[in-house]
Amino acid sequence: MIFIRRLRQNPSRLKGEKSTALDLARGRLALMGGVFILVYLLLALRAVDLTVVQAKKIDPDLRIADRTTQSPNKPGNLMRADIIDRNGVMLATTLKTASLFADARFIAEPKAAAAALKKIFPDLAYGETLQKLQSGKSFIWLKRNITPDEQKRVLEIGEPGLAFEESTKRFYPQEGMAGHLLGYTSVDNQGLYGIERSFNGYLSEHTEPLRLSIDVRLQHALRREVAATVKEFKAIGAAGVIMDVNTGEILAGVSLPDFNPHDFSIVTEDQSFSRLTQGAYELGSVFKIFSVAAFFENRDLPMSTTFDASEPIRIGGFTINDFHAEKRVLTIPEVFMHSSNIGTAMMAQSIGGVKLQEFYTDLGLLDPMAFGVKEVARPQVPNPWREISTLTASYGHGVTTTPLQVAAGVSTVVNGGTLVKPHLVLSDEPDNTPDIRVLSESTSHKMRQLLRIVVSEGTGSKAAVKGYNVGGKTGTAEKIVNGRYDNKKKISSFVGVFPMDAPKYAVYIMVDEPIGTKRTWGYATGGWVAAPAVARTIASIAAIEGIPPQFGPDHDLASNLKQYIKLEEKR
Repeated sequence: MIFIRRLRQNPSRLKGEKSTALDLARGRLALMGGVFILVYLLLALRAVDLTVVQAKKIDPDLRIADRTTQSPNKPGNLMRADIIDRNGVMLATTLKTASLFADARFIAEPKAAAAALKKIFPDLAYGETLQKLQSGKSFIWLKRNITPDEQKRVLEIGEPGLAFEESTKRFYPQEGMAGHLLGYTSVDNQGLYGIERSFNGYLSEHTEPLRLSIDVRLQHALRREVAATVKEFKAIGAAGVIMDVNTGEILAGVSLPDFNPHDFSIVTEDQSFSRLTQGAYELGSVFKIFSVAAFFENRDLPMSTTFDASEPIRIGGFTINDFHAEKRVLTIPEVFMHSSNIGTAMMAQSIGGVKLQEFYTDLGLLDPMAFGVKEVARPQVPNPWREISTLTASYGHGVTTTPLQVAAGVSTVVNGGTLVKPHLVLSDEPDNTPDIRVLSESTSHKMRQLLRIVVSEGTGSKAAVKGYNVGGKTGTAEKIVNGRYDNKKKISSFVGVFPMDAPKYAVYIMVDEPIGTKRTWGYATGGWVAAPAVARTIASIAAIEGIPPQFGPDHDLASNLKQYIKLEEKR
């Protein structure tokens, strides 16, 4: 009652108390709103710091995600164009991956995080990782290009300071199958070797795949046979190539030992060295193909022309002998099929050193090769070129060149005489380059006959493949060690061509320092070592390409040649 009387006496008092309570509530709401706004601003500032400010502090080479957002046809783009084989099989491609970094300011438990990361990535050193996580730095690179499973396991650690950047990585689905030709890229996708290096600009600026002349099926077959030969003869290395003799397209190319482009950081010097394009060797009697062709081009003489190989040639303190000595007078086909150094040297002597050297040069044997990769050797030529140089060069001694250049030279000799320039990249545009004739069709036909008789009856018999009329030539040369020829270290090779009546494929295999076996009676020459590998490769090509066998003397150039010589002798 007293309270009611007081309220009636002073009604404004209740109104004042209500006003005070409302003012207090409004103040609390304003305070809470301000707190929320402040928190929101702090979060926004942190987002800006991470995405803009800190990103600018990162090494430009590490800011992959930022660079991959560029237009696909502008320089600097890391979504590098694919490389494919002639049939569209993937050889190299670029995939998006995650890369792990840390903001050490937000690492709650550095020791536990370092230990957990060590379990996921065994190659990370625990102490070094712990030091990074305790450094307080805002950006620390930990691991590039991790797998989705690794990314999942990192997320399960639960550390707020561990984060990911989207990056890209070059993948090679065929791994080391054609490593020396494809090459590899750096961690920031810049070409460092092979096609990746030579066509770095194109691959970085275009989206259309780069198509190579390689056929993965033939590449696999060639590598299998070359690797088997290296293993059987305990060689230190080898090289092989399959070439289209008419176009110069490289259908397969191998150098062993090779490497996996994914692991280029651990590639040894020997693995990275391409014996196919970087190795310049004295390649022995395969050079007789070029010397005899030069003889035919400069001397209009019949196949029945003879040379007296009964005694060695002695000149200027040098003695030239025959490995397969017949010690008698030989016709040109006999000189070639028995691989007579004496007979070939006499042919070279009859045309002279200038013309022989010019012919080698026209075939592209004596100059550095223009090719799809930059890793090529410079051939070595005697200087000055003396008379003895003419004689020894005729059978492949004293002059060095690469296996690929030999294959190209042989292709020119057998295809009718048109210069072959080996190439690795295919173009959709027609090639309007005029043909360059190096030798006559008549000489080319004679050489095909001689190459065929080497396999049917001569030193290359182990390269024979029934039904395919293979032609070819053996080559064996001693390596120079400490300035002297070492007869225990050889370069053994064989070049095969088929089908000889209409040549399409040249197959050349070179083996570096083979060791003879019981099966070869201790021999490590080209006919025993490389010829069988070429035969197996040719059989694989025929099966892969569906080339039917041919039988009968009508398709055998060797039979035709023997009949021709008999007619010459009767005359």
